[in-house]
Formats: sequence, C-alpha cells, structure tokens
Amino acid sequence: VARWEHKSRALSRAFGSPRAACYSLGAVILMLNCVRSHCFTEAMKSQPKLEGLDCHWAYYSGLAILAVGTLFVISSFLALGFTGTFLGDYFGILMEAKVTSFPFNVLDNPMYWGSTAVYLGWSLM
Repeated sequence: VARWEHKSRALSRAFGSPRAACYSLGAVILMLNCVRSHCFTEAMKSQPKLEGLDCHWAYYSGLAILAVGTLFVISSFLALGFTGTFLGDYFGILMEAKVTSFPFNVLDNPMYWGSTAVYLGWSLM
C-alpha cells in the first residue's frame, strides 16, 4: 500500500492531504495489529504447555523479555512520532533529521526487534 501510494499518490488525493491519508493508513495498521494480537493470544491459549516451561522462571523470563520488547517498541514510536512510525515517508512526510537517539543508538531496527521480543515473551508466559 505504501509503495502504491508513493507511486500514485491516490490515497493522498482520496483523503485530501498526505497527512490525512497517512493517519488513516496508520489507524488501519493499528486495528490490524489488534486483530493479530488477538489471534496470537487465542492460538497460544489453545496450545498445550510444555512441562519444562510451566514454571515460575519461564514466566518471569517471558515477562522480562516482553518488558524489554515493549520498551523498544514504545521508545521507537516516541522517537519517530506517528507519521515516522506509520510510513509517512511514502506520503512525502519526511523527518528533519535521522533519528539517532535511543533506541536507534542500540539497534538498527528496534521496533521489529521489540515486536519480536514481545511475542517471544508472551509465548514463554
């Protein structure tokens, strides 16, 4: 969708401005994320637990991994802002400078790694 928008500017024209189109696409992405999280939760609940992971250390390890992942996701969002997070560059909404603050000074792709850590931690829990 973002590449199509970059080539055609169809969403920007349909919504009247690049910002409105970007915010609308971001809202759709957030709603789809809620659906993905719900499906993931239901899948995890329906799976049998491994006996070795059904203990306190596994639960608290998962909780710690989930917390670190959440830290990376939230701090990435705060550093990039809504349009930086949700494909604003494809709509022509560019940031003034490259973001080099935390968490981008720790990882190249902190939102991807953070999301992965959230789902790994959730799985262990």
